[in-house]
Amino acid sequence: MSADLGYGADVITDGQYTEYMRVRELLSLQRTPDEVVHRDELLFQTVHQATELLLKLACHEVREAADSAEAGEHDRAVRLLGRAGLGIQQVTGLLELLAQISPGEFQRIRVALGNGSGAESPGWRAVRKASERLNDAFVPLCPDQGSLVELYAGSPDAPLYRLAEAMLEWDQRIALWRARHYEVAARLLGEGQGIVGTAGTSVDVIRQRIHKRFFPRLWQARAALTASASSSP
Repeated sequence: MSADLGYGADVITDGQYTEYMRVRELLSLQRTPDEVVHRDELLFQTVHQATELLLKLACHEVREAADSAEAGEHDRAVRLLGRAGLGIQQVTGLLELLAQISPGEFQRIRVALGNGSGAESPGWRAVRKASERLNDAFVPLCPDQGSLVELYAGSPDAPLYRLAEAMLEWDQRIALWRARHYEVAARLLGEGQGIVGTAGTSVDVIRQRIHKRFFPRLWQARAALTASASSSP
């Protein structure tokens, strides 16, 4: 069985680490050599499976950060959001492996993927839900635009200020991931209105979604503060 997991038979042994990490089950989740249509399917699957695990972890942290924010534990929320952001940074880094696949090789992999698409990713859906949950927890703390502008005009050492910045950092990490995802998709597929991904979504539509914000009020408050400063004599 060990050889089917991509290692030699003498590499995977029984033990507490192997059992706790469920190594055998984990390494059995990729397509076997007799199933693949191209050798880089292992790379393609590994990147996306690792992405789902990291997204699961990041969303776990964001949901708990929302609970902490509601409980007034702002410093704890900031720490958890920092961990979540690092998870997204790793997800973004994984895209560099996908960029190593040539356009011709990717067309062969697409045959196996069929109509599958990253839009179906449960991790991505969880990111959106967790971000909405966090936003719902933050809104009562700064219910209107004026209170947000006042927050940003105040001390950056205030716990609520640091929470707002941690949320903004999470939002920006997601935007950077989206941007890099678009660049990799364009590198593999090309770009333009006639170029579509595996599920029929235009690559150009992916580009248009790069700057979609989870917390637009935080960005608008900064713009309002800048506009106010610019209009002052």
